[in-house]
Amino acid sequence: MSTDPETTAPDTTEPVEPGLPDDAAEQPGTGADAVAGADETESADNSPGAEDAEGTETAGEATTEAAAAPELSEAAAELLAQRLERERIERRKAEKAGPIAAGTKLSGTAADLLAAVRAVESGEKPVATAFTGPEPTPRRTAAPEAARRPQPVPAASGAPATETVEAVRQVLAEGGAPETLAAQVAAALGEGADDRLREDPWQLLRVAGVRPEQADGFARALLGAGCAPDDERRGRSVTGWLLEQAALAGHTALEASALTAALAKQGVPDPDAATQSAIAEGEVLVFQDALDEPAVPVQRTDDEAEEEPERPVRVLIGLERYALAEESLADGLAKLVNSVPKEDGSAADWERAGEVKGSTGELIRAVAGHGLVLHTGGEASLEEPAALLHAAAGLGLRAWAASHTPVGRDRFTALLTRSAEPAGAVPDDGPQVATVAGLLAGSTGGEGPGRDADGALDLDLLVVLDAPQLDVETAALLTESLPDGARLVLAGDPAVLWSAGPGRIFADLLAARACPHVVSRRPDLGPVGELVSGIGIGELNQVEAPGKEVVIVPVRDAGEAVHRTVQLVADSVPRVIGVPAEQTAVITPGHGGAAGTRALNVALKERLNPGPGRFGGFDPGDRVAYSPTPGRTVVGQVVKADAEGLHLSCAGEPVVVAKERVEQSVRHGWALTAHQAVGARWPAVVVVLPGDAAQALSRPWVYTAFSRADRHLSVVHGVDQALPRAVAEIPAKPRTTRLPVLLRPQVPVGG
Repeated sequence: MSTDPETTAPDTTEPVEPGLPDDAAEQPGTGADAVAGADETESADNSPGAEDAEGTETAGEATTEAAAAPELSEAAAELLAQRLERERIERRKAEKAGPIAAGTKLSGTAADLLAAVRAVESGEKPVATAFTGPEPTPRRTAAPEAARRPQPVPAASGAPATETVEAVRQVLAEGGAPETLAAQVAAALGEGADDRLREDPWQLLRVAGVRPEQADGFARALLGAGCAPDDERRGRSVTGWLLEQAALAGHTALEASALTAALAKQGVPDPDAATQSAIAEGEVLVFQDALDEPAVPVQRTDDEAEEEPERPVRVLIGLERYALAEESLADGLAKLVNSVPKEDGSAADWERAGEVKGSTGELIRAVAGHGLVLHTGGEASLEEPAALLHAAAGLGLRAWAASHTPVGRDRFTALLTRSAEPAGAVPDDGPQVATVAGLLAGSTGGEGPGRDADGALDLDLLVVLDAPQLDVETAALLTESLPDGARLVLAGDPAVLWSAGPGRIFADLLAARACPHVVSRRPDLGPVGELVSGIGIGELNQVEAPGKEVVIVPVRDAGEAVHRTVQLVADSVPRVIGVPAEQTAVITPGHGGAAGTRALNVALKERLNPGPGRFGGFDPGDRVAYSPTPGRTVVGQVVKADAEGLHLSCAGEPVVVAKERVEQSVRHGWALTAHQAVGARWPAVVVVLPGDAAQALSRPWVYTAFSRADRHLSVVHGVDQALPRAVAEIPAKPRTTRLPVLLRPQVPVGG
């Protein structure tokens, strides 16, 4: 980092220049098959919060065609068998006795339960989960980004029927639970929700933000003496809840041992029985995935040699939603790997297009002959997919790119325009760019190419940018939507934070080595690029920054961090660097704490756009982070408010947020978390690292936050040696996924 004095603020404090500790050793990253236990899973600092609308747009519940295919894979056959078993179970359940009579009411907990649910939905606190790292010593901390998985888009049927909501409201009132949860419970449980809730009060755990101890209180009120810790209904519901929490942390399934250990922590007397009950009732699925043979052969006796050796397996438990999506994704990727791309142009045409020197030519040549290609690199490497798209369009292909965010879409569109020949404008039949969400919407005339008569995307080549942000459901829907003979390029920076939803698609494919992988040789230039490149390999290097491109601002406590951040955004960066406040983003590890996004946004609003908060705390001109769906963030600005709701301008497009949705989907957006910032870049970025946020730091977090800056990066530094230690020693935490196992028998493995 820069050794020059900090000149973007009037203080005379010398800058802190953290270096890599002499004894710091590069730690290996986690493998694709890393097994995550209750204390080893993805921590909240690597997952978006309930209030984060960042991450990828979910595509809803992906389904697989494998079960209906004439020849079933082993995994597909297993899923089909379990579906048939669940049908039998449902018939058996329908024959059971009626609902259990309600017991006495619970007093004194309704307010706590409602507060907990609202806290998760509004961002007041993260989702507490059994699948985060050890709790730090109690003190005032900047809460890490809470985990929340993107939810499927609601069905076209809309909100639950009024009579269903009212019936649920009565059951909630009997159990002393907040009646305002009625709509959420009805939406989660569907038709007959009141009967289901009365029969099994622990179904309340299906509402986001409700914890087992709160559902226990509700159950005691309804069931009275019939409520017991060993109730199999409780065991099944807690099992499902734990798997949902694991999904929030990025896992598509959990090892059976990790699940039973977590059940024991939740007070389930017989975790094995609870797991078996959930499996028998069809609420979860069980998988036995064969592991690789040991590198050193096991010596066997003559008698043992005659017996068929048993391959080692790992037993995984998962929710059907992610099991089906991962199975479908594996089939779709295998189809791409094993297919011959559609004949378009001639081999000579592709050969001429691939005569470009360097990794750009490598990418074009790889795409010419393969259905699936991976491309890795930083911001500068985007010129290579742009060149590929121009070349493909020149051969007559319908070429499209899809970006994670509207900001990324607009930036890549500008890059295509700059690189177009000869007039500097992309022709109507040239490559086009959409967001992933817009592409999957598939509406002809809107964003994206639309769909053909068979329902497939109307394109020949798709380049997905920000590929590390693809969760398993979105990736499955993308591969299912590709027409036969299409080519897919997954491009992105593997060092950034992983997807908000479960899975680690890009990392799993890179590890599988089942398709061509082109590594860009275009480095990100400038002091910020040099700094970020070092972080990517675990080194926090000092960089020369003659133009104050990188500046360290040391602070002693969170209060000073907030003060210096406001000073930088409102005065120093505009005055010294020439970047106005509206083009500067603030990134901090968490939402809570004395220097989290909430505290920073309050201070920044007071300085940059003071006002009474006339509509739900917002005023015209406020910068906001809007969550169109959980797991995705769009930064915008408040225009006005009226009877329709809050009017925003997001990425140049008008958006109206209904009044009842403002509280849960809009928040101030001068300060963001790193997950909210993924996929976007700003001319200037101020990264705030208060001392109480040290435990939230990891190499992917630091890399993502620092790399959001184009021209200038200020680091408000209060974590001392925790920053270089995080860069050198704390890689991404493991996620348990099945994709590598599902891919292995279907695709060739590279050398």
